[in-house]
Amino acid sequence: MPPVTAPVTVTLMVEIPEDLHLSIKDYLDTHEMWSQERMMQAALSLFLLQNGVNHPHINRLYLDSLFGYTA
Repeated sequence: MPPVTAPVTVTLMVEIPEDLHLSIKDYLDTHEMWSQERMMQAALSLFLLQNGVNHPHINRLYLDSLFGYTA
């Protein structure tokens, strides 16, 4: 059996409008089960799914982030 390896992650630095940042911050402040990373993973994977990227691993990332499962 091959060794189990942790999933590879990539760090992103993006500029977003301040109003969007404040809305995200307000949401995360009132929903302690959500992290900035989990929210971004859910948003980006949903965007891809809604725009025709139908890959099982993207589906899994979306569902995992939506329901709070870690990889």
